Amino acid sequence: MNVSGGDSSETAPSDMIFEPILEDGVFRFDCSVEHRKAAFPSVSFKNSKDRELPIPSHIVPAYIPTYSLLEEQQVVTFEFSPGTSFYGTGEVGGQLERTGKRVFTWNTDAWGYGPGTTSLYQSHPWVLAVLPSGETLGVLADTTRKCEIDLRKEGVIRIISPPSYPIITFGPFSTPTAVLQSLAHAVGTVFMPPKWALGYHQCRWSYMSDKRVAEIAQTFRDKKIPSDVIWMDIDYMDGFRCFTFDKERFPDPSALVKRLHNNGFKAIWMLDPGIKQEEGFDVYDSGSKNNVWVKRADGNPFIGEVWPGPCVFPDYTNSKARSWWANLVKDFISNGVDGIWNDMNEPAVFKVVTKTMPENNIHRGDNELGGVQYHSHYHNVYGMLMARSTYEGMELADKNKRPFVLTRAGFIGSQRYAATWTGDNLSTWEHLHMSISMVLQLGISGQPLSGPDIGGFAGNATPRLFGRWMGVGAMFPFCRGHSEAGTDNHEPWSFGEECEEVCRAALRRRYQLLPHFYTLFYIAHTTGAPVAAPIFFADPKDFRLRTVENAFLLGSLLIHTSTLSNQGSHELQPLLPRGTWLRFDFEDSHPDLPTLYLQGGSIIALGPPHLHVGESSLSDDLTLLVSLDENGKAVGLLFEDEGDGYGYREGRYLITHYIAERQSSTVTVKIFKTEGEWQRPKRRIHIQLLLGGGAMLHAWGMDGEIVQINVPSESEVSALISTSNERFKLHMENTNLIPEKEVLHGQKGMELSREPVELNSGDWKLNIVPWIGGRILSMTHVPSGVQWLHSRIEMNGYEEYSGTEYRSAGCTEEYNIIERDLEHAGEDESLILEGDVGGGLVLRRKIAIPKDNPRVVQIASSIEARSVGAGSGGFSRLVCLRVHPTFYLMHPTESFVSFTSIDGTKHEVWPDSGEQVYEGNNLPHGEWMLVDKSLNLRLVNRFDVSQVFKCVIHWDCGTVNLELWSEDRPVSKESPLKIEHEYEVTSFS
Repeated sequence: MNVSGGDSSETAPSDMIFEPILEDGVFRFDCSVEHRKAAFPSVSFKNSKDRELPIPSHIVPAYIPTYSLLEEQQVVTFEFSPGTSFYGTGEVGGQLERTGKRVFTWNTDAWGYGPGTTSLYQSHPWVLAVLPSGETLGVLADTTRKCEIDLRKEGVIRIISPPSYPIITFGPFSTPTAVLQSLAHAVGTVFMPPKWALGYHQCRWSYMSDKRVAEIAQTFRDKKIPSDVIWMDIDYMDGFRCFTFDKERFPDPSALVKRLHNNGFKAIWMLDPGIKQEEGFDVYDSGSKNNVWVKRADGNPFIGEVWPGPCVFPDYTNSKARSWWANLVKDFISNGVDGIWNDMNEPAVFKVVTKTMPENNIHRGDNELGGVQYHSHYHNVYGMLMARSTYEGMELADKNKRPFVLTRAGFIGSQRYAATWTGDNLSTWEHLHMSISMVLQLGISGQPLSGPDIGGFAGNATPRLFGRWMGVGAMFPFCRGHSEAGTDNHEPWSFGEECEEVCRAALRRRYQLLPHFYTLFYIAHTTGAPVAAPIFFADPKDFRLRTVENAFLLGSLLIHTSTLSNQGSHELQPLLPRGTWLRFDFEDSHPDLPTLYLQGGSIIALGPPHLHVGESSLSDDLTLLVSLDENGKAVGLLFEDEGDGYGYREGRYLITHYIAERQSSTVTVKIFKTEGEWQRPKRRIHIQLLLGGGAMLHAWGMDGEIVQINVPSESEVSALISTSNERFKLHMENTNLIPEKEVLHGQKGMELSREPVELNSGDWKLNIVPWIGGRILSMTHVPSGVQWLHSRIEMNGYEEYSGTEYRSAGCTEEYNIIERDLEHAGEDESLILEGDVGGGLVLRRKIAIPKDNPRVVQIASSIEARSVGAGSGGFSRLVCLRVHPTFYLMHPTESFVSFTSIDGTKHEVWPDSGEQVYEGNNLPHGEWMLVDKSLNLRLVNRFDVSQVFKCVIHWDCGTVNLELWSEDRPVSKESPLKIEHEYEVTSFS
């Protein structure tokens, strides 16, 4: 049964009906009994029946949402008190606290995304609302369909998606952690990773041969840089055919894996969903025989272009297709494969404006998932179901090993099967900063095992950027370096000795902290608590902490870092939660490494800095780091097992609860509780008692026995702290930041780590890179939070040419800044650039946000003759000023270009029209606009029609170009070519 939203008029808001489900404090809300019956089964819940079964409860909801129906959409609204802070919404760029933002859950291949990109690779229709009191409520819109989550109004959550879908609320509970634990009871906890997966991973698109892979692995060992995993991207395959190996470059994968294993490395290999449509290719033939492909509306298999060329796609919504895939994975594992990387599974499709398959494709889904439905219903869970199939295939291959799967696309609940990463980020300081919030948002949304591509995927990191990113990345739950083809090498030793030393120290820190990381993951796996959390989790009532984006918690460990290029971590004043937080290090402090603090009342376990997890032994010395609270007490626990397999489910593990108590001048450390069947290994224990300022006292003993430390007098402790602080200060003052070395320009992935020039005034925030074509990399409309431009590092964004040919002179040259005016009273904020385009010509561009009209950004461009030879009569070669902006389509199927031409004809140009050229009386009459119906926004481009001789609309994969062309003629000093135009964003209802 489908419950329609009715006509285009909006119904009056009404309270939703509710019933308690799952456990106390959890409620299901529906628009009506009919809507409840019409709702599709839950894919997010680990047991979909839990959502359907009411429980007896005397508790009533603290907040009841309202609903209305508008144009076939169900609109749900929550209203909270002012001062409520919003978090979550899964994988999103931009700020940590989400008030003022809007997200659309539609899994999208979002290369080079920015803080204003509204749809990334994963969908989590989930909001964590932290109330002014610190109490916290979780809101889940349990729908797989495209869903708008609108947090633009303070204290208001507005959710819009096709009916009928239920809303599930969790809480309010006293802490955010309690809400996440309750959420985990519904959607499941993260799979328990093998311990090796918590080490460092080294990846590249691509290591092009088995010899290069072995060389990378050996270099890690030679340079004594800890690492556990090497990754193989798509180039290991034979012509990008999944489940194959290139016979020349990877002729014997089993031998390669054996060599890696002998050197302490695991091997992870990529599998995409697109299967090459090629008769005689056994995977294609097998899938066709088993009828497992996604169908077009006419019933034939859908064929889309991806890396191998024309491809078909398994229908993972169907159990038969999942079983077929799982058995392929099982056989694939026999090559020695340790883990599998699922990429391109949004699913991404090339050469179509939507960047994915048609929404009217047909999936023959299992009844418990929703039955036969259009792709629009299953799009957001396609990647999650692929990861599930891969995970199940690895289980089939070896029931004594824990699978490790990494997925790019996912849905809330996919943490049951796979880790994730934050997709194709950029080698910029902005993306370094943003990576912290992105990892935290995923953790807040139920996915604790995530991390970014350290150093940035696209572009060339500088030594300082890479080292700084490794410093903080080594503290993320998932720790992997990865970089794009065509960029410089991005291994830890690729940036000079200073950077290499910082990377080595950062990874040694991680490996010493592995007992703590592994314990946190056991807690996350068994309870749903996050691994990395925002620091306000330590005190949700403290408003100061709610917007901190350069620090995070790993349990009781606080990581504080600098994401500013010219400032080290020691130069920033940390904003710490109330209570005791004691600084410490591993005698490795450096301005490019984060500062570490341990919360008073805590004990964490440390191990030796091995080069890989396989070197560790239960008999290794165990270090306990102790930070007493104001009452002289501290507690902590350590989880230990075999590091792989499932013996921990049957009691084959050891959980040790340690306690430290101070009586007078003696601190006693002992075990007060153990769990599990394992006997305690015979090992030494090293107690490090933190005093403050990095000072500590040491004692040794045997694990299981009581260890005591005599604490000096108060004056002696004060002297130790003072001396340690002075030593730290002196060390940091005498230690330089990693140098910023320039890299050569001219190749793909030009260095982007120099700070872009920022224009930030009125409604607009622009980033301009003078050294790469003077291009505008990003153009964000601040009131709506929408980033309109789509830019690769070496192309696209806003660029201009001096000829009719695509990418003619002007788009890659280095431009000089002629004038830079920051906003002053009564003045515009502006930037004037000039680039030499040869033949005595310059391309001059003024970008301005006018003071008297801050809603617009104005661009005045010209090709001017500066030194044209007399022999040519003072005239240049034939030139054309071609304005070529590439705009990002947030919602390709709901976007079009609208204008009225000079002859009065009205035009609506949609993506399926391909390229359109307008000249003469067909030209837009000085204005055209890119319309996004989903956002209710128009990007209006106004221009002087006397300067524009041609307008071109070119739709591409998720983008559109709105080009302005001048006439094509020679120029002289007296007769430059000019195009003056402006952009403004307007809304419509």
